[in-house]
Amino acid sequence: MDSILAKGLNNTVWILISFMDIELLARKFYDYSTHMRGYSTGTIQRYRHIINFYCRFSQLKNIEDITDKSLRELFVNGRTQRNWRVNTFIVYYRSLSVFFDWCIDNHYLPQNPIKGIELPKIEKRLPVKLNKQNAMKLLDIVSNYPYNYSYLRYRNHAIFSMFIFAGLRKNELVKLRLTDVDIANLTIFVNQGKGNKDRIIPMSYTLAESLKRYMEERKRLGKTCPQFFASVNLNVGITDSGLKRLVEKMVKTSGLNFTIHKLRHTFATLMLEGGCDIYSLSRMMGHSDIKTTTIYLSASVEHLRNQIGKHPLNDL
Repeated sequence: MDSILAKGLNNTVWILISFMDIELLARKFYDYSTHMRGYSTGTIQRYRHIINFYCRFSQLKNIEDITDKSLRELFVNGRTQRNWRVNTFIVYYRSLSVFFDWCIDNHYLPQNPIKGIELPKIEKRLPVKLNKQNAMKLLDIVSNYPYNYSYLRYRNHAIFSMFIFAGLRKNELVKLRLTDVDIANLTIFVNQGKGNKDRIIPMSYTLAESLKRYMEERKRLGKTCPQFFASVNLNVGITDSGLKRLVEKMVKTSGLNFTIHKLRHTFATLMLEGGCDIYSLSRMMGHSDIKTTTIYLSASVEHLRNQIGKHPLNDL
């Protein structure tokens, strides 16, 4: 590949690579992000999707083809034609910015071309959740569904109990191993959750009973795979696609419009309504910043109602 030497900027010599293929650079970026930065598979997949989408949309092949105009066209199209929400806009912006910063560090770009684009104001939306009655309804339906195998009854009830009583994320549940769940000591160990953080979640007695019933059924069928939640037909852990099909089935059966992430919101708001303090909840949720957890204070009407009752003039 031909290369040219650009003039120094602030005593730094930039080496610009002419006709450097973006796809080749992106592969190097993915490898660096995986092996040097330790980013998760999901994060790498997001980077790959967004970079590829930008290149297809703007018909780009080489790194020097990237322009402020092509980036602005991408984001305007996303907002006006593809109905991107603000969060989607920000995810695209930050993902591309990380890639461009890496290109700068490796002397493939002199500056970050996305920096001139203004970010929209973040929408302040309350997290969508199920109320207490609907959460109980969902667990009843999961337990009483006419399964072909009794194993599925106990396993699926344990899965949804994990979401509602422990607030696990989807990937955290799929990756959960037998050694991570200590029913005797009422603890769940989340190994390298979001942000590559370990955490321990205390287990309620209600959740422990559900997990205990599942473990007895799992043992009866001779499941020995290291994953905690095992497939019904094979001696392997449940997969993302298998979990997705299960959720879709229960959404259709129950008539409740929920997602796994909505069940995580349900756990958080129910904990606050039950009197859990915000600091403890933040630790259980695995939030890096307690500010992320405080949004559930506004989402929990019952919690706010209990707090307004503390007004000192209420007794007048």
